Amino acid sequence: MNCRRHGSKPTLALWMLVAVADIAIVVAATGLLMAFLIVAALAVVAGGALAFRNLRRPQPEPVKVVARRRA
Repeated sequence: MNCRRHGSKPTLALWMLVAVADIAIVVAATGLLMAFLIVAALAVVAGGALAFRNLRRPQPEPVKVVARRRA
């Protein structure tokens, strides 16, 4: 029995094509300026979420450098 693999590259390419078509539909429906504003707002929100996540992560403590003398 032949099973189709999940998560293969053609599947990813198909979903990327669907995403591009969705963007084209949004641009056609709302206009270029409105679509640009939506993309800019999403970028700002994603950047804020990434910055918030990085600020909450505990910072590693600096390692003490020990200088050893050779005999």
